[in-house]
Amino acid sequence: MIHAEPRLIEAACGGDATAVEELLAVCQPDLARFARRTCRTPEDAEDAVQIALWQLYRRIGALRTSAAFAAWLFKIVKRECYRLLRARDKFQKWDRSLDEMLRHDPIPVELRADLSAAIVALPPAYRTVLVLRDIDELTAPEVADQLRISTEAVKSRLHRARAMMREHLLTNGYLASEHAERRQ
Repeated sequence: MIHAEPRLIEAACGGDATAVEELLAVCQPDLARFARRTCRTPEDAEDAVQIALWQLYRRIGALRTSAAFAAWLFKIVKRECYRLLRARDKFQKWDRSLDEMLRHDPIPVELRADLSAAIVALPPAYRTVLVLRDIDELTAPEVADQLRISTEAVKSRLHRARAMMREHLLTNGYLASEHAERRQ
């Protein structure tokens, strides 16, 4: 439970900068305690609290009633703890699968360098979509939301980026043997 007086919350909602600063100081210990119980690591707990305090600072004026304040703030911390948990799990899974893949089928250094060069050579709009979709593994709607474009635009740019990457690999001879095998 956050130990903030309703008058302080109302003053902060009203735009009083001093009240907002005082509210940040009052809320931080309670949020930290909650985050330590909810997040997996102390670092994630600190990050979640910082994000919640930042949201408090930025959006306190949008809060309609001081009675909803504590629930609103704890919900932000909880959501951030879970987001950080999912991100950490996703990274660890990706890291393990990459290690396993490299042990069984190492990627030649030349191919890695060519792939990196091909990605860097893509026009920024295509490169961003390719990285978010194929490397960060976001869904098309997530990429669209993040870039503020339509899902159709994401799909179109991704298709074009992959075609450019394929063309680059064909030009450099990486996929030539694969195409020759398909023709036979």
